[in-house]
Amino acid sequence: MNALLDRLFPAGHTVAFDGHNLAGRAESAAGRVHVIGTRDRAALTTDMALKLSQAVLDAVRADHVSGDPRPIVFIASTQGQALSRHEELLGLNGYFAHMARCVDLARRSGHRLVTLIHGEAVSGGFLAFGLLADRICALPDAQVKVMDLRAMARVTKIAPERLEALAQSSPVFAPGASNYARMGAIHALWSDTDDWPQALQQAIADASGEDRRAALGRERGGRTLAQPVAERVAGVPLGA
Repeated sequence: MNALLDRLFPAGHTVAFDGHNLAGRAESAAGRVHVIGTRDRAALTTDMALKLSQAVLDAVRADHVSGDPRPIVFIASTQGQALSRHEELLGLNGYFAHMARCVDLARRSGHRLVTLIHGEAVSGGFLAFGLLADRICALPDAQVKVMDLRAMARVTKIAPERLEALAQSSPVFAPGASNYARMGAIHALWSDTDDWPQALQQAIADASGEDRRAALGRERGGRTLAQPVAERVAGVPLGA
C-alpha cells in the first residue's frame, strides 16, 4: 500500500494505517486531497465501517470550516462484508447504510469523489462504499464482483453451467473489472504503463454529481436496457 500511495502521490502524503483502515491527506496533481479506504482485501466489519464513516465526516467537517471542499480519493481493497454471525447480530447492514449516508453527505457538501480499486472489490464492502463515488477507476489486475457464480447459482436456482454459459455473452453474470466497465459501473481501467498521477487528476476533473452509469452501460453494450427502462419509469430522458 505504501508503494501504491507513493506512486499515486509523488509530491507526498500523510496517510496513516489503522489495522485494515487507512486515512489521511495527500498532494495530488489536482491539489490536496483526502485519502480514505481499506487495504489487504479486508473483510469489512462494523468497526471498520464506523472508522470509514468517521474519516468521511472528519473530511467534510474540516473542509466546511475552510470553505474549500477537497476531493476525496477512496482506496477500495475488500473481499466484501465480514461473514460472521457476530457481525450480522450487531447489524452490519445498518453500519453500511450509515457509511453510505456519510458518502452522500460528502457529495452534497461539494466534495468530488473518486474510487480506486486495488486488488479486489467484492459485494457489500464495495457497494456501500467505493461504488458510491462519482468516478471509479480500476488499477491493473483488480478483481471486481458482487457474487461469484456458485453463490449466484444457489440463490437463483440456475445451474452453475448455465450461468457460466451466460457469463460468456453477458457481463451482468460475469465477474471482473472489464465486465463492470462494460456495464458502466467502472469508468476507467488503468494500466501499468499509465501515468497514474495524471490519470488521477483527470478522474478528479471528470468527477461530478451526475450519475451517467446507465448511459455508459448502454454505450458500451453491457447494459442496454437500464437507461431506457429508467427513462420510461421517470417519464423523461435521464439528465433532462
